[in-house]
Amino acid sequence: MSYFDNKVPPKREDRLKAVIAHNDSICGLALKARGGKGCLIDDGDRGFTQGTICLLLPALAMLNSLPDNVVLLHSALGCGSCTHSQNANVRMGSNARWGKAKDGVWLSTALDETDVISGGEDKLARAIIEADRRYRPASITIVAGCVPGIIGDDIDGVAQRLQPQVSAKLLPVHCEGFKTKIWATAYDAVYHTIGRNLLEEKGVTDYAPQDEFEVLREQERLAKTVNLMNVSSMGRVDEQELERLLESLGLEVNVFPVFAHPDSFVKATRAALSISTCPTHDDYFLGYLEERFGVPSIIKHMPIGIENTSLWIRDVARVFGFEEQAERLIASEEAELKASLEEFRPLFEGQKVFVSAGEFRALATARLLQEIGLEVVGIRSFHHDHFAEVEYDKLAREAKSDYVVDIANVQPFEEANLLNRLKPDLFLGHANGNMTAAKLGIPTHVIYNTGLAYIGYRGVYEIARRLHRQLSNPAYNRNLAENLKLPYRDSWYQAEPFSYLNTRGRSVNE
Repeated sequence: MSYFDNKVPPKREDRLKAVIAHNDSICGLALKARGGKGCLIDDGDRGFTQGTICLLLPALAMLNSLPDNVVLLHSALGCGSCTHSQNANVRMGSNARWGKAKDGVWLSTALDETDVISGGEDKLARAIIEADRRYRPASITIVAGCVPGIIGDDIDGVAQRLQPQVSAKLLPVHCEGFKTKIWATAYDAVYHTIGRNLLEEKGVTDYAPQDEFEVLREQERLAKTVNLMNVSSMGRVDEQELERLLESLGLEVNVFPVFAHPDSFVKATRAALSISTCPTHDDYFLGYLEERFGVPSIIKHMPIGIENTSLWIRDVARVFGFEEQAERLIASEEAELKASLEEFRPLFEGQKVFVSAGEFRALATARLLQEIGLEVVGIRSFHHDHFAEVEYDKLAREAKSDYVVDIANVQPFEEANLLNRLKPDLFLGHANGNMTAAKLGIPTHVIYNTGLAYIGYRGVYEIARRLHRQLSNPAYNRNLAENLKLPYRDSWYQAEPFSYLNTRGRSVNE
């Protein structure tokens, strides 16, 4: 039975045996991966845990980008507050794609104590009817937070009952954060809804050309159409870089699903190939496209850095028999890029860097940093699953010395301890995760921003250029360290950084 036959997608702990609590080294992980049975590691537990994010954050980043859609949060009032900051990306993304800035539309049922006792289904039903009446959207995504999951509200049942009464397509999305510690499950939750409610309806019936020549032209076009997956991990500038590279091979690109026009949903089921830009995001849905619609997929490398971008292009070209064009493209791009990077290398020589991000972005970015001349001395990856194994091997192969890999769903206290010990010259992390390093006086750079370039060959040069500027003038972070103090005692900095991490109930120090 397909996962998509169920109302709710499985947890990544069950489906991928994903891990969020483990410490190792890059060489140790690479050695485990080379063992032939995969890098199977036990998920540990922390006796003390501090800070993570909810499934709602990545899910809403995707859902708010869908055009002509209303996001209806069925949960407590505070849930989904991240959409205030995400709206800047929605406006910028819609303007970059359509030439018009457009706000995301989201509402909340604002469940309170009375609703917890008596149930919130009636309130949800009234909210659906009001959202449909007020905005007349093409779709309403009903996003369940923790509260309805605890009290047993059936959002699927409500949506099914009300669908005949509203014009919008009702799309239930399960993001009950307490059900999983792997918040990347949010991508599965959104894709689960798209697969169950949109693709079969649109992809099979909407397009039926009558003219014989039109049929042939459509078949020829679709034979070279590829789905380029983006769940909000790339801005438009990165999409354009990958479109440029794929179109250089003679392919037509269908970016999916963020900011996707309804026609893109049709194309997704008819494309010749689906191409992942991040295995962490895409594997669940690409498996469904192949299973249900016969669309094959490539899900291996993230096109960040020189080596990974070239491998990514070669994998795509091999499917279509375009190997010769791909090699000419790669040779030209790499030669131009490597010549352009020479001006930055003298400053990067001997500089040490620590990287923190979601699994694949952290590992692929670390490889990029090696390529431009920086020395990686530590990585914090938000989780681990088998997709990371190919990246461990690349990083270990080029490492100047072995270094720590902290698999942790944020945990800033471990990060502060590690940074105080390793004393890197540079820290790359998410915008809301750079504070610890900045307050320790370490120059920081955001590892993800939809307005900046990170992907492909252009991304390598742009990252190098920005890091060169940051390292040339680190005065801001030094001033922060002189005037601010983190809330940790000296005794914690002297303690073993993983002393709160247990595996199978036993301390790692035992």
